[in-house]
Amino acid sequence: MQTEKKQDTSDREIRISRVLKAPRELVWEVWTNPKHIEKWWGPNEFTNTISVMDVQTGGEWNLVMHSPDGTDYKNKSIFKEIVKPERLVYEHISVPKFTATIEFIADGDNTLLKWHMLFETRDLFENVVKTFKADEGLKQNVEKLEQYLAQEVNTKMNNQPIVVERTFNAPINKVWKAITDKEEMRKWYFDLSAFKPEIGFKFEFTGGEKGGKQYRHLCEITEIIPEKKLTYSWRYDGFPGNSFVTFELFEQEDKTLLKLTHEGVETFPTDDPNFHSGSFKAGWNHIINISLKNYLD
Repeated sequence: MQTEKKQDTSDREIRISRVLKAPRELVWEVWTNPKHIEKWWGPNEFTNTISVMDVQTGGEWNLVMHSPDGTDYKNKSIFKEIVKPERLVYEHISVPKFTATIEFIADGDNTLLKWHMLFETRDLFENVVKTFKADEGLKQNVEKLEQYLAQEVNTKMNNQPIVVERTFNAPINKVWKAITDKEEMRKWYFDLSAFKPEIGFKFEFTGGEKGGKQYRHLCEITEIIPEKKLTYSWRYDGFPGNSFVTFELFEQEDKTLLKLTHEGVETFPTDDPNFHSGSFKAGWNHIINISLKNYLD
């Protein structure tokens, strides 16, 4: 019994692989949601208008690519195979005709993207590569996807609350006093001119990186449950945005578990690195895991 010899298609195909620094579910989302894909699709400086993108087997994808010189390129494709979030195959039925296969392979927090384009004929392939530089266009397309994903990952990180937990070898009343008594707070936190653990009490302080820009913090207490919970708003004078900081205490025999949650940092300006999620996370980790720990010890 003879087995059918696999046809060699290497003379009419383009392949590219790239490890993307984003989870597979997010890569799939920005690849299959028209609100995302229209923002990164195509070579450099191209823009897009998507009228239909029905991501299911047999579904249509109608796209108009707008080149920098004003030329419009109409594209129509039919999805032939959808395996969420692992693989999709579509047939580009407008000129030039080709079949594209995109694989999304989970790699921890990253995704290995494999993109394959198989053209109908060798002559068509050579014409598209020589005339329209399809191989370079695909490379630029993947690079634009990388850049867009980096923005989306940063946005999602900023949209998640910052949480820091630490168990201290100290009773709850001592930890509560440390976070509500201004004389104790100045020993490990910020030097506040006034602080009262009362709902509606407003306080302020100045802080920032040592030797760097200083920011005036404006806060107001919004919730108090003695020896259990303290919440106050946290914003910056002269900047838009508002957030909330919550300290929660949980008794664990003669020890205390402190949980700090900072929500709403995504409302602050994104053009200042001091307002990025990573900056807040580093700051709170130092305050809780070093400053407060050393004070309570």
